[in-house]
Amino acid sequence: MSVSYKKLWKLLIDKDMKKKDLCAKAGISPASVTKMGRNGHVTTELLLKICTALDCQIEDIMEIVPDK
Repeated sequence: MSVSYKKLWKLLIDKDMKKKDLCAKAGISPASVTKMGRNGHVTTELLLKICTALDCQIEDIMEIVPDK
């Protein structure tokens, strides 16, 4: 199983936001966003900051996908 943040990138498009806008609004580093862009592991604290900034739930920004 792996994590996918495709939902987050789609949500940013829907909200007309860029990744740098997310960093500023959520108070997170660009390195964290880059890590998420590679579907890497991040802390739950980071996910909470993003959900708070975007006023959404965790399932709105990520999903667990089975390995192929």
